[in-house]
Amino acid sequence: MCRFAAYHGPTIPLERVIVLPSHSLLDQSQNATEAKLSVNGDGFGVAWYGQDPTPGLYRDVLPAWSDGNLRDLCRMIQAPLFLAHVRASTIGATSRENCHPFRHGRWAFMHNGKIGEFRRVRRALEAMLPDDLYEARCGSTDSELLFLLLLAHGLTTDPLAAVRRTLDIISAEQGALSEPNRITCAFTDGQTIYAFRTSSDGRSPSLYLGRDMDAGGTVLASEPLEVDVARWTAVPDGQFVALNGHGVSLVPLAKGPGDGAEPRVQPTFETSFPETPIETVASPSPA
Repeated sequence: MCRFAAYHGPTIPLERVIVLPSHSLLDQSQNATEAKLSVNGDGFGVAWYGQDPTPGLYRDVLPAWSDGNLRDLCRMIQAPLFLAHVRASTIGATSRENCHPFRHGRWAFMHNGKIGEFRRVRRALEAMLPDDLYEARCGSTDSELLFLLLLAHGLTTDPLAAVRRTLDIISAEQGALSEPNRITCAFTDGQTIYAFRTSSDGRSPSLYLGRDMDAGGTVLASEPLEVDVARWTAVPDGQFVALNGHGVSLVPLAKGPGDGAEPRVQPTFETSFPETPIETVASPSPA
């Protein structure tokens, strides 16, 4: 499992999320508390947005805590929207191409979890990519392939429908599972951050919403960035999240009985969300 964090709000230095909090993403790279592994040392990456619609990207195979440039970059780079990820590999070698976030055009994507029985279904899933997206694949992870499948199935026009469609396609290809799907993702077009938690056994990797009280922005993170978790809300399993300047929207991933085959759901954004945790997120038990 991996850990990640995403920020949307007034422009801040990246260090406000990645380095400075008591349980920052950098701390989680060595001291994760809600994951199967406490150490996430198989590389890291940051994607940030500025005036150019294509995000900047910095990734390396070093553990985040041992990269001599990361703290300075996070202190000097300021952005109103960014994603950051520390990796504990499950599928794919430790290489820069396999480090998150992944980038395609204006989109950036990161993943925590695993597609069940990926080696068995990988070839069939790759065959579903159009030529341009197949050629864009640089690494060997299930994460990057999931990102490209989302793009292939309409991510740029209707993110929720693309997620539903892609998950249905993966599930249909898998058939009966002896290894569960456990998937938590966050991705963005530079305007809105989207995220979702889903699993085939009710144990998807954790995800929380929290406030940056000083700047007034909002953070999505695998774990609260501080020891005091009172200001953090756990995103329930099976939920799709959209976060932008209008607020936060949560929509069930599962389609209701009255929904059509491909419903177009317009998120209803709220300017506030509960300031106390909805639940204690169940973490996958050690294998």
